[in-house]
Amino acid sequence: MKILVIQQKMIGDVLTTSILFEVLRAKYPDAELHYLINSHTLPVVENNPFIDEFVFFTKEIENSKTEFYKFLKRIKAEKYDTVIDVYGKLSSNLISYFTKAETKISIKKSYSSFLYNHTFKDSKTPKTNAGLAIENRLQLLQPLLGKIPQPIKPKIYLTNTEIEKTKAFLISNSIDLNKPLIMIGVLGSDLSKTYPFEYMASVLDYIIETYPDVQLLFNYIPKQLEDANAIYNLCKVETKKRIRLNVFGKSLRDFICITHFCDALIGNEGGAVNMAKALNTPTFTIFSPWIDKAAWSLFENGTTNISVHLKDFKPELYKNTTYKAIKKDYSNFYNYFKPEFLLDNLTVFLKNL
Repeated sequence: MKILVIQQKMIGDVLTTSILFEVLRAKYPDAELHYLINSHTLPVVENNPFIDEFVFFTKEIENSKTEFYKFLKRIKAEKYDTVIDVYGKLSSNLISYFTKAETKISIKKSYSSFLYNHTFKDSKTPKTNAGLAIENRLQLLQPLLGKIPQPIKPKIYLTNTEIEKTKAFLISNSIDLNKPLIMIGVLGSDLSKTYPFEYMASVLDYIIETYPDVQLLFNYIPKQLEDANAIYNLCKVETKKRIRLNVFGKSLRDFICITHFCDALIGNEGGAVNMAKALNTPTFTIFSPWIDKAAWSLFENGTTNISVHLKDFKPELYKNTTYKAIKKDYSNFYNYFKPEFLLDNLTVFLKNL
C-alpha cells in the first residue's frame, strides 16, 4: 500500500498532522508513507521514523501553472493507493484528483467533497484534552482503521549530534544549564497574534520578580530584531539582566534544539508552542483574542501545559460577534487582555516547573 498525506500550511499544522504517520505505521507496517508539505516546514518533521518520503510543494510550483502541472504529472506517476488531504485547499483538491487513488479522504467542503470517497466535518467541541486540531485529524483515519484512533501527541526527533552541538553553543554563550532556562515566545507570526509589547514586558518583569535566577531567551527571527528590542527596552533593569537577547536560533531547527534544553516556553500561541509540546517542554500559552482556543489548546492539563484567552476572563466581549470580526479589531480586544489576568495561572505554571 502506498499512502500520500497532504498538509500544505504552516509549521504547527505540519507538525500536528505528522501524528497520522505514527498511527498508519502501526496499522500498516509495510506501507510506503509519503508526506506532501511546503518545503520550509521540513525542520519540524525531519528524522520522523514513520515517514518514508517527503514531497515538497515549493514556491516555484505554487507560483507557476507550468511547474504545477509538471508536479501533478509526477504525483500521478507515483500511483498512490490512498490520499489523505487534511485541509482541502484548491491546490490539494487538484493534487488529490491527479493521484487517481482508489481511496481519497478529506474534510467536508461543499465545493470539493465530490472529489473524495470519504469526507468528514470538523467537530466544534473537543471530546478530550488533546484539542480539536488533533481530534479532527485523527477522524480522517477512520476509513482505513475502521475506527477513530485514540489521541497521541506530535513528536519531534532530534539527533544526538544536534543535541550535543546545541549544548556546547549554550555553554559557550554563558548559559548556565543548572539554572532555570525559559524560552519566551515574545512575538507572534504577525501583530494580530502578538500580545501587546508593554503587556509582555510586564509579564517578563513578573517572572523575574518571582524567580530572579531564571534565564530568559527570546524566540525571534533576524527581521524581528527591532520588535524584540522594543519589548526588551520596556522591561525593568533587573529583567533586562536576565534576558539573553543575543542567544537565539538562527534557523528553525536551531530553535527546536535550543527549546529542548529549556525548562519551559512562555508566550504567544503559534508554531513555537506546538514545537515545545512536541519536545515535552512545558508551555504557558497566550492566545490572540481572535483565535479559537478549542482548536489549538492541545493537551492542556492545568499544570505543565496551560493556556489563557481573553474569552476566559471577559466572555461578555464575545457576545454577538465572531472571531472574524474580532480579528479586524484585534488591537482593541488586546487592550482588554491585561497582564493581571494572566498572573494567577502563570504563578501555578511556574510553581510546577
